[in-house]
Amino acid sequence: MGVGRLIQFGGVLAALIIGLIGGFTYSNVIIAILGIAGGIFIERDDRLLFLVATIALVAAGVQGSLAAIPTAGEFISSAMAELAALFSAGALVVILVETWERVRPTG
Repeated sequence: MGVGRLIQFGGVLAALIIGLIGGFTYSNVIIAILGIAGGIFIERDDRLLFLVATIALVAAGVQGSLAAIPTAGEFISSAMAELAALFSAGALVVILVETWERVRPTG
């Protein structure tokens, strides 16, 4: 397992834990930094799939439909919202990297 996969795994794990415990003062900063770092290591072939997954997570997080599940629903919704934030930060990096690769001068 390479460094990129470890960062991505750590980001997902941190997002789930922060979502389950309800967050703390700098939890949003930690999620953003891990998302940015993880986004750097998204392979070219996986970028489109990653962006689609981000859209799905953001849509699911906004709906909050899982909150209706008794007892665990709010924890699940919170964890999904943290994952959506993690993926959104990574998606920003993926978009910037892809844009740079398309417009940079070759030669």
